[in-house]
This record gives sequence, structure tokens and C-alpha cells, in this order.
Amino acid sequence: MVKITDNYLTQADAFQAANIQVPTYDQAQLKKDTQAHPRWVHFGGGNLFRAFHAAIANRLIEKGELDAGVIVAETYDEDVVKDIYDAYDHRILRVITKADGNFEQELFASVAEAHFFSPDHPTDWQRMFAIFEQASLQVVTFSITEKGYNLRTGAGDLNDLTKADIVAGPKAPKGNMAGLVALLYGRYQHGQLPLALLSTDNFSQNGDRLKDSVLTIAKGWLSNGFVDDGFLAYLQDPTKISFPLSMIDRITPNPAKVVGDKLAAAGFEDSEILHTPKHTNIAAFTNTEAVHYLVVEDAFPNGRPKFEDAGVIVTDRATVNDADEMKVTTCLNPLHTALAILGNVLGYKSIASELQNADLVKLLKQIGYVEGLPVVTDPKVIDPKTFIDQLLQQRLPNPYIPDTPQRIATDTSQKMAIRYGVTIKHYQERAGLDPQKLEFIPLVIAAWFRYLMAVQDDGQAFTPSPDPLLADLQKHVADIQLGQPTDVAAHLQPVLKNASIFGVDLVAAGLAPKIEAYFTQMIAGTGAVTATLKQALADHAQVVRD
Repeated sequence: MVKITDNYLTQADAFQAANIQVPTYDQAQLKKDTQAHPRWVHFGGGNLFRAFHAAIANRLIEKGELDAGVIVAETYDEDVVKDIYDAYDHRILRVITKADGNFEQELFASVAEAHFFSPDHPTDWQRMFAIFEQASLQVVTFSITEKGYNLRTGAGDLNDLTKADIVAGPKAPKGNMAGLVALLYGRYQHGQLPLALLSTDNFSQNGDRLKDSVLTIAKGWLSNGFVDDGFLAYLQDPTKISFPLSMIDRITPNPAKVVGDKLAAAGFEDSEILHTPKHTNIAAFTNTEAVHYLVVEDAFPNGRPKFEDAGVIVTDRATVNDADEMKVTTCLNPLHTALAILGNVLGYKSIASELQNADLVKLLKQIGYVEGLPVVTDPKVIDPKTFIDQLLQQRLPNPYIPDTPQRIATDTSQKMAIRYGVTIKHYQERAGLDPQKLEFIPLVIAAWFRYLMAVQDDGQAFTPSPDPLLADLQKHVADIQLGQPTDVAAHLQPVLKNASIFGVDLVAAGLAPKIEAYFTQMIAGTGAVTATLKQALADHAQVVRD
């Protein structure tokens, strides 16, 4: 048996017996080197960082191309620092799970320090300022979720936390973004040192969103006399501070008990999962998938680690945008949303189990290969067809990635414009394409209205996932009963015309009759959704060649 804190250099045989690959570098020396010349800070010490960013750093340290470890700044849960990072000597066991049941296990010692970034923790707080004041610091990365960048209410006004931080100034901010700007102000005061701020959170235009949040705080402080004009100029000078775009793609769910049990059986002791009071689920190990992508805009004013030698695609801004659009509008997110909608209606509890349904797999192939690929902009650095191949053959069927249609269905009204509307617009705009020839995107939209009825295909009620428009949207289908005559157009067209939901007026695009026809079939009675999908595939599916 081995523990993650055992000496991996002197006890390498014990780790090998547990099928765990270990580093060859000296962690103690790495920590000293990091103290002397920090290079890389990461905000957000959760599972994505532990499975992906820490692996990139580990690879570069092994190659001798990175001479310092990553410094983690956790912003949400202090127990993660205390009970995971500190308790396990900042080490991580990454488990790559595969659809065939095989695992690959590797121990990382690439995290040199971990701090809870809050003025309520003065030692950690002061250490972060000392790090930001050093000229050696090159890059700050982020995986704090999209909510971490949000400074505004749903109405577009600054939220109360942000207002308070702007009024109080940089001494003891409470919000993450204000804390970051305080660190940048310290760096500015110590010589206007350059730095790259690289968001790797999973949403489009992430670098621009980070920049907007930083400048919002800085402008507020300037108006209140806390900072000078030079600080704002520093933040807006790309030769000083940059905000590169990125596209990230790696499914990294919470650590799974089944994975922990297999690790324990193989001889690894630290397989317990921590459930913190803040509902963080984290462990000494992290489980993830084999397929992964990180595409990064090459904009680093103070230099950078050689990310490309660890599998990162470093390229220009336009290519990052193309890779992101390929993923979110064509090759992944529309397929995920189709599974989420139909998975709920058909009573599935996991994405992987949906991939055992041959008709659902056929549907995904029609949406991805047949209807999506004709309008995708090939980013060149990732082949779109190969991307879909990997998704359908390796990623979605993986039973060790415990994702659910219920989670993916969250906020679907906010996703339809990107995940389907963009493709429909391309069909409208491009010569030789006709949106009225689309079949399976309209079928999924019809299925979404059927989902809003909150009745499964077997007639049983279910609870739809949270969505800011759920109550309003359900009013349009509230009086529809399975098997009862319904004026479908009267019910659906007010929503189908709403371009703010779909990104396009679906009535004007000529798609309303097809959506209404599919919906009419889906409400014919119990089992009608399954029957509608099967018939649509029989009538309209095109041959997809491997």
C-alpha cells in the first residue's frame, strides 16, 4: 500500500506496484525554486486544475522547461487548501478513465504552494501580494467558473458586492475580481511589471470577459481616488498586461467513488472523498477523460512556459475563436444539449447510458456530421470530424465520467441561441444552404418544448433543471395534455419568434411548421417521443461514413 505523501523518489517501486507513475524531480527543491522565482499562479484549485493544468506543469518540469511549480490561489473554499493541498503535501493523483474500464494513474508534485486568497487569511493574503510583486511571474491562469467573473445583476447593474468593493478600495476587497485588481495594483506599484492573465474557464471570449471585469473595478477605484490614471493605462497596455483568449475542453467531474474503490483495491490508501461544508467534492485523486484540448492565444508580455511541449495549442486570436465556435456551436455543445433534453424526457440518469441507445447515437451523428459540419469554420489546429469522432466513440460513452442529462439541461434557454441558432444563421447566410432542409436540429427544438411540459415519455412527471426562463416558458405548454387535440402553432409560435432565445426568428426562418409537426407527433401519447425520433431517422437520416 502507498500513500500520496510517501517519498516517491525512494519508494518508486511501491508506487509502481500500485500502477502509479511518479515524477523524477525533487519536490522539495522545486518548492525552494518557486520561492526564489515564481512563474505561474493559478486561481481556482478545483478538479479541472488538478487534472489538467497541474498535468501541464508536471510535464514541463519533467522536461526541464519550467523551473518553478504552480502556486494555487483558491478563492472559494478554504477547506480545500487545508484538507487537500496542505494535508497531501500539495500532491495530486490524476486518474485518466477510459470507456473500456482501463485507468492510467500519475502522481503530480507540480504544485509548490496553495493559499486561500482572502483578506481574512492575512498570511496567505500577504504571500500573494509578495508573489505578484516579483518580476519573474509570467502568467496567471484561472478556472473559477463563469460566475467568478460576474460583477452584475441580471438587470445589468453592478451587484452589491462589487459596489462595496469599489467604494472601499484595494485594501481589503471581498470579491475575487477586486482582489485580483488589488494584486495588479501592487504589481503596478513595483515597477509596472508585465504579466499575462489567462482565463481557461469554459465559456466563449473568456479573456475579454476577464478584462472587462478587471477594468470595471479599476475604473471604479480611479473615480473614487484610490488609484491613478497610470494604473488604468497599465492595465490597458497589452505590452504590460494581456488577457489572452482560450478554448478549453476536458470533462473533469467530481471524484467518483467507483474510481476511489478501484484505487484502494490496487494499493492506494488516500482514496477517501472530501465533502466540505461548502459542498465541494474533492479528493487526493481526480478522475478525468483521456481526450483533452487547450487552445491559447499567444499573448504573453513577460514570456511564458513552453506550453506547446505539454500538448497546449498556442496560436493566434482568430484561431482560438474558430476552435471555440467549432466546439460550442457545432461539434460538442449542440450534441450535449440534445442528450440533455431527450435524456430527461426519456428518463435517463447518465449521459453515458444514453450512448447505449442506438437512435440517440444516430441523432447525434445527424446533428454533428450532417447538419453541423457543412457550416463549421475549420480551425485547422483541430480537425472537426475527428473531434466529433472522439466525442461519440471515446468521451460520451465513458461510464467513469458520471455526468447527467439533468446537469447539462441547466439554463437551456440561455444556450439555444449559441448551440443551434448560430448554425441556423449560417444556413440562412451561405449560398447553397437552406435552413428549411434541416431536420434534426428542428426535432431537438421540438423536443425542448416537450421537455418543458415536465412529463417523461412514459407519462411520469419529472422536475426540469433550473433555468431563469423556465416559469415563463412553461406557461406556453401548461395546458397541453398528451393525446389531446392542441393548436400547436398558437402555443409555440410566440416562443419560436423570440430571437433573444434562439438567436433567430424561427418563424421567419421557415422552421416553425417543421418544429410544430415534430412536437405534434411527440404529444400524441406515451411513447410518442421515442416513436417520433425513430420515424424521423427512418425518413430523413443521411448516411454517415466513418
